[in-house]
Amino acid sequence: MAGNKIFTFPHPVNEVAARVVAAGVALMAALTLATRRPWLIAPMAYGFVARVLAGPTLSPLGQLSTRVITPRLPVPPKYVAGPPKRFAQGMGAAISLSALLLAFVFRRTSAAYALVGLIGVFAALESAFAFCIGCKAFAVLMRTGLIPEEVCAACADIQKRPGFRPDAPEARRLATD
Repeated sequence: MAGNKIFTFPHPVNEVAARVVAAGVALMAALTLATRRPWLIAPMAYGFVARVLAGPTLSPLGQLSTRVITPRLPVPPKYVAGPPKRFAQGMGAAISLSALLLAFVFRRTSAAYALVGLIGVFAALESAFAFCIGCKAFAVLMRTGLIPEEVCAACADIQKRPGFRPDAPEARRLATD
């Protein structure tokens, strides 16, 4: 697989798979908080960074979701725009890397666990209710002009179309953008 193919993020994204990943993140956050093992923040942070860089390709949780769990679910795929989901993964990376720094560099484990708790809440909202905090923040930043429209011109359209099909002509166009 060529390097330029590895470091890409899917567009559109199967929201069902994203919600499965979010469930895994929520479980990892809960495990970290329940066991009070700060080293568990490291695999969580790795997963976020891997997903920002390459979508599910380099993420063990992303691979488990897209290759094992999601195909076995009795629900059809639901496609949403990729850039907001990538932004959300970036938020997760920033928060989890901050938690790592707090725990291991500054020895502030209570603050680190607070950030892990925040990640857990955000992931639970995504998993259970398809409410993506990062996607909402992305939309606000687009409306204010801080994220230019050309970053995701299709974002407004794709989320309005229930049952968006990846084999439709617009999906093929989006995938090549």
